[in-house]
Amino acid sequence: MLVVDDEKNMRLSLETVLKAEGYEVRLAESAEVALKLMGGEELFMVVTDARLGGMSGYEFLRESARIKPGLPVLMITAYATPKLAVEAIKAGAIDYLAKPFEPDELLHAVARCAERHRLLAENAALRARAGEVYRVDHIIGEALKVRELRHLIGTVAPTDATVLILGESGTGKELIAGSIHSLSRRADQNYVRINCAAIPETLLESELFGHEKGAFTGAHRTKRGYVEEADGGTIFLDEIGDMSRPLQAKLLRFLEDGSFTRVGGTQELRVNVRLIAATNRNIVEAIQKGEFREDLFHRLNVMQFRPPPLRERGDDVLMLAEHFLRGFNARLGKSLKGISGPARDALLAHSWPGNIRELRNVIERAVILEPGTEVSSASLPDFEVESRLRQPGPGVGGRPGRFGDTLDALIAYERELIEEAVRSQGGDVGKAAAGLGLSVANLRFRMARLHLGSGGVDDEGVGSGRVPGQ
Repeated sequence: MLVVDDEKNMRLSLETVLKAEGYEVRLAESAEVALKLMGGEELFMVVTDARLGGMSGYEFLRESARIKPGLPVLMITAYATPKLAVEAIKAGAIDYLAKPFEPDELLHAVARCAERHRLLAENAALRARAGEVYRVDHIIGEALKVRELRHLIGTVAPTDATVLILGESGTGKELIAGSIHSLSRRADQNYVRINCAAIPETLLESELFGHEKGAFTGAHRTKRGYVEEADGGTIFLDEIGDMSRPLQAKLLRFLEDGSFTRVGGTQELRVNVRLIAATNRNIVEAIQKGEFREDLFHRLNVMQFRPPPLRERGDDVLMLAEHFLRGFNARLGKSLKGISGPARDALLAHSWPGNIRELRNVIERAVILEPGTEVSSASLPDFEVESRLRQPGPGVGGRPGRFGDTLDALIAYERELIEEAVRSQGGDVGKAAAGLGLSVANLRFRMARLHLGSGGVDDEGVGSGRVPGQ
């Protein structure tokens, strides 16, 4: 902190008191010296006398506000009249202290300014995060479910309805939430995002609702929670399925009327916040297991969004791949002109267990590795590991099985289906693909991945009659 006073004894006295409390102090005997120090120091607050030799404390306040906007300044004055107090506040002081004063009075005033500094820093961080612009046209794709999704966002966003987003990891749940906020009447207010799975359970309640000083070990000061930071705006709770049941109960109460109490507090507080929640968990299964409150689900489930997994979006895979290609071309200084035919077939044939996030990573990898003018299949991963991460379905016979066993059974079943389809068509891959509802290129890619031979099939899809793999 910076102490500005033209009286040497006062400067040294202030330094002694403040250093005893652990503050790091810089001293300046005039406003002119202080302004020079401000340019090269990281300060959290300034303490200045109102009357200084040369530039006055009030002039210094105005100049410091220009150099360091938002920097808290505490003004000390020997003439604490209401008129001078108003002048000090108008000039930019956050507080003032009348001489003579006790050391405890000084420390209390400094503590108030320190809290102000902390809140300004937190707000700046929150606004920086909220500054990431989300627009509904960032949701790329022409699949029917995606078009319906964009339309629903436009309909729901202007309301204050609570929103629940259910979908697999990587399907764009955060983008949906941000788009809803950006189209809402709260768009110019704070948009606060919390990943419930990323915060330890013991700290999540404190982070969400805040805590009072002394509420637990390490709670040295009162802390506002995220719901207070989001007052007037929107709060997005991602991975809400990982929230503990006791905290779910407190959230349920909060959803009723916006009221809550900080951890360790007794005062009931109230905010006006729109809540958007999301989870990649099977919410019905979580309710049945007693891990998620059914009443909270119904309270959250006013408007439900279900972004489709990438494997159900058809040619959107290629549209998104081209979008990511343009972005990584610019970011990595490359000039790839597009995606080759074989690479496009490989992208369409993959099941994308990681959804859009996985596709983005695949394209980034390809842009880095590709030596040619367009993305080739050689620059794509072989998807061997990724293909084993597909969502497990029922085991053989409709019964749940072990993950690995189920996947092995599915791969064996895929092989059997393809072999039978080609065999029944006399080795004609074109007809076999039509019977399976696949493109010829897609079927050939799957055959190659399963190490099934081509069977002498030519480029027109007419085979020699030889069964693949035999």
